[in-house]
Order: sequence, then C-alpha cells, then structure tokens
Amino acid sequence: MPTPDDDSTGGRIRRERRRARLSQRQLADRLPFSYSLLNQVECGARAASTELVAAVAAALRIDVSLLTGSAVTDQLPGQRADIVRPIREALDLYDLAPDVERPTRPVAAMAEAADRVCQQVRATHLRTAASALPDLIADLTHVALTSPSTEGWRALASTYRSAHDVALKLEHRDLAALALERMGWAAERASDPCLAAIRQYKRALSWQDSELGLRLVQAGHDTLDGQSSREALAVAGQLHLGASAVAARARDRAGVARHIEAARELAARTGPAQSIHWLGFGALNVRLHAMGAAITMRQYDDALQQARALRIPPSAMTSRRARFLVDRAMAEMETGLGDTSLRHLVEARAVAPEQTRYLPRTRETVRGLLHTTRRPSERLTRMAAWVGV
Repeated sequence: MPTPDDDSTGGRIRRERRRARLSQRQLADRLPFSYSLLNQVECGARAASTELVAAVAAALRIDVSLLTGSAVTDQLPGQRADIVRPIREALDLYDLAPDVERPTRPVAAMAEAADRVCQQVRATHLRTAASALPDLIADLTHVALTSPSTEGWRALASTYRSAHDVALKLEHRDLAALALERMGWAAERASDPCLAAIRQYKRALSWQDSELGLRLVQAGHDTLDGQSSREALAVAGQLHLGASAVAARARDRAGVARHIEAARELAARTGPAQSIHWLGFGALNVRLHAMGAAITMRQYDDALQQARALRIPPSAMTSRRARFLVDRAMAEMETGLGDTSLRHLVEARAVAPEQTRYLPRTRETVRGLLHTTRRPSERLTRMAAWVGV
C-alpha cells in the first residue's frame, strides 16, 4: 500500500492544506476535482497532475512552487556543506608541514584581512567571509609555522574565531567546535589573554549545561586577571553578557540581573566599543542581551516592553539589528501580535537574509505563527518555505 512522502508533491499538498487548517473534504470542495482523487494524491497512490497542483495552489492562495518543490531554497543543508567544506579542510590541515613554495602576503596585510573577515561576519556577509577564510587560514598557518610572530598567531586566532562564527551561523556545530579548538591553540601561542577569553565566552554559549557554561565564563575572567585596558574591559563585559545568557537558560533571574548589571557598569567605563574584536560591546548590546534573556526565560511581556523602548541606531552592526528584529518578532508572536511579528521577521530577512534564515528563533517564531494562525497568509507560507519549516 502506498505511503505518504513529505517530499513528494502529494506530501507538500497535505502539508500546505494542514497549514491552512483544512480537512481533505474542505479542500476538495474548493477544487474542480474529486475528494477521492485528492486523497489518492496525498497518500501517494496517484501522481498529481499540473492542473490539480495549479487548482490547489489557487485554492490555498499560495505559490505553485511551494507544491512543486521549486521554491527559492538557496543554501539548503547540502549547499551549506559546500560553503563550509573548504573551511573544514583548512582547519584539518593546521599541523601539516608548510608549503615552502606558497606565496604569502606580509603579516600586517593578512592581519588586516583577518579583521576584515571578522567585520564581514558581523555584517552578515557569510558567503563572502566563508570564501575568503580557507586561503587566509592557509597563508597565516604557513607564516605562523615558518616565521612565528605574535602578530601572526593573533591574526590566525582571529581567523579561526571567524571560521567558528560562520560555521555556527550555518548550523555546522561540529566544525564550529573544531574552529574553537584551533583558536585556543593559536591564542596560546600569541600569548593574547583577550583572544583566549573570547574563546571561553564562545565555548560557554555552546553548552546547554548552565553550570559548565558559567565555569567557562569564569575561566575567561581568570584569563583577564590583572588586565585593565579598554580592550580587556570590553571583553570582560562581553563575558558577563555571555553569563547572562547562560543564567537565562537556567531560569536564574537573579543571575541574569547580576551579570547584566556588571556588564552595564563596564559599558559605562568603555563607552561604545563595538569595533573591539567586533564583539559589539556597549550599552546597546547590554540592553539587547537583557531583552534576549527575558525571552529565554519566557517573560514575553517584559521582553516586548524592552523592545519597544529600544531604538537601534543606523551605526549598529547588521547582525545586532537582525537579531533584535527576530527577538522582537518572537515576543510579539508569544503575546498574540501575529501580524506585527511577521512584519518584523520580513524586515529582519531584508536586513540580513543569511543570518535571519538560520537563527533558531526565526524558525520557532514561524512555527508559532503557523500554529496560531487559522488561515496563514501567502506572506507567512512563503516565509515558512524560506526557513524550511
């Protein structure tokens, strides 16, 4: 007996019908085709004709491509793997004997390139950053192993950090973890406490175990012990923001408040410091983390109130602006403001499509909107198809 296939046209018709909150009988009543035929198509017993597909799309008020599977789906899992594969190879070859024939740029030029890639990630130009990383990692590895210098090791550590960020945003967590290991290896050789602390910050966010996450944050603070530069203060503040995120996962409101306040005090001392290691640290980042923590703790009314009081300046990093819009959309969805939530998701997509598409909260919000909307609009169904829900 045929079984339904979610990747077939019949499976897509069934999925979109359910999203529209219609039974097979209700949908068939809107078609110039029989209930029996629709049932057979959905269960895989018969192929869907072009005419049936067009009629279903018209009845559901959706694009035909959502039923045929030809919707725009750039960077699906296989394509994301193609983007990160050269990065993975570069990380795997970190200890290979250097190629003596490899032409290299001056270390200062490569350090500038590493900083530029980090900036591209913050601007959510992920494909641009990903395409530059393999050669940059190879060049810096060659220089670090043949003519080691603090500047070279520091630039290599920064490049590994960017590799981690790209891999994480594209949902390759194993590669992100590997990149952090390499970052620690290079930061140790650079004798750079700030880079070592940033690594601990990123490690802390990757663990769901809150106790372990806080231990990693503390390890970052220990690395900065005795450091009083503006750079070190900004990194320490970011560590506190990381701790607030970890505490929020544990529903530790007192812990969240304590770390947010510590970060706020450091932000008052550093002033806007978003270009320091491209962490985006400053008073705005503190407020964004406070709002994000409220969402994690399911304090949606509080989060929405904070969101409405925030004004994101044009100078804010693109990644920060997009994350804010997605967080606000989730708070709005959870408080019953479906139309406004979808509007902010669409805005986030326009601001930073690559980042917005893969943020877990984007998918959570879209699923929530589909669940709570009786008749999903074409705009919502297109958004759902775009994020793969």
